[in-house]
Amino acid sequence: MTDSTRRKPNILWIFGDQHRAQALSIMGDPNVQTPNIDRLATEGVHFTRAVATNPWCCPFRFSLTTGLYPHKGIDRTPPPAPLDPGLPTVATLLKASGYQTSYVGKWHLYGKGEPGSDAKTMVIPRENRGGFDSWIGYENNNSQYDTWVHGHRHDGAEVPVQRLPRYETDALTDLLLAEIDRMAQTPDQPFFGVLSVQPPHVPNVAPPEDMARHNPGRIQLRPNVPPVPRIEETARRELAGYYAQIENLDRNLGRVLEKLREQNLLDDTLILFFSDHGDCMGSHGFREKSSPWEESIRIPFIIGGGVPYKNRRYGPVDAQISAVDILPTTLGLADIAPPDSLPGFDYSGYLNSATSVPLANEPDSCYIQHTRYKKLADGLNLPWRGVVTRDGWKYVCIPDAPFGMWNLNEDPFETANLVFNQRFIGKRRELHARLARWIEETGDAFDLPEIPD
Repeated sequence: MTDSTRRKPNILWIFGDQHRAQALSIMGDPNVQTPNIDRLATEGVHFTRAVATNPWCCPFRFSLTTGLYPHKGIDRTPPPAPLDPGLPTVATLLKASGYQTSYVGKWHLYGKGEPGSDAKTMVIPRENRGGFDSWIGYENNNSQYDTWVHGHRHDGAEVPVQRLPRYETDALTDLLLAEIDRMAQTPDQPFFGVLSVQPPHVPNVAPPEDMARHNPGRIQLRPNVPPVPRIEETARRELAGYYAQIENLDRNLGRVLEKLREQNLLDDTLILFFSDHGDCMGSHGFREKSSPWEESIRIPFIIGGGVPYKNRRYGPVDAQISAVDILPTTLGLADIAPPDSLPGFDYSGYLNSATSVPLANEPDSCYIQHTRYKKLADGLNLPWRGVVTRDGWKYVCIPDAPFGMWNLNEDPFETANLVFNQRFIGKRRELHARLARWIEETGDAFDLPEIPD
């Protein structure tokens, strides 16, 4: 097809849970091999500074699905609250432009349901499934060999609650492949498909062939993991399974790519590969998500596939893309103007750019937040707000007090907290003012500290 006759591209979202940006072989992690993800990044556009905005499952998924900041509708703890079914979503917006839409996997946008209900087998009402034509998934689950799904098919038929026959990522990928086969039968109508899997996530279990490649004793820890035996031992044990899960996810991405080749769709399909947030895994003595550390907030974000985009700049760009930008960027890829109500930025222009020069009106920074703290063991037990700039600075505050300021260009592992260093008071004032503007511009509310003279 020529550019003048090419229809709108098919679009796939493929993402895992707690997959930090640093945990890819293309990012230099010696513990993992991710050839399919690496190739997608090399042949596509790799946003190496992508952030989760709010590094926690439910808030991220709210921003991903609606394009809004979490404080605009899903402060989830307490109390659990479902996604407002009246809000426009990525599915409803794409359907309005002729897309078939399909969702497979973890949802985590409904809440706990009735008292005593089990999120693993709880049935999410159809009106709370985001407006997708077909939806086969579950609310939440932390047992990768005991995953139960339900939903509805494109013809309206209900899918009863049923246990997946094998490891979660493998089985959910099977379901996505079947959806690609189905949607490919309507060649004149583009499709939007989502594969959302729980791994890499605690309890960090993967199929035996993946686990066998990773020995806790051989794991190379990041330099910011404190040399404390209990922290190192836990990190090594969890990371062995974590990396096994990532390699399993990488292999399943390869299966998706092969299916697109079989259906002669690879040139016409754009794949967005990302994660909902990262995982500290011992860095700074913290575990899991919800903190403002780099290991928690940074996520992979890659746009690959779609060979007809001949002028794209391949490889890494340093644009400061965040969770609220994913929906407008997806709409931009589909040549749909994002609604004015969306606060995020459309970064799709990088697919037609031969350089990494910032796009017109591209934000100079992004806003990061944790609207309500999550009581995680070894986690940060306070809400916080922060700003991360394109030129490599981060500034974070907890209520009425500073938390930290780092120059990530010279200190990527955040070992030198400059927030109390008088030499950098000017930079602190600059970043503090930018953070205050973000709070005001997004309609958030947070008590920032006073800046000393």
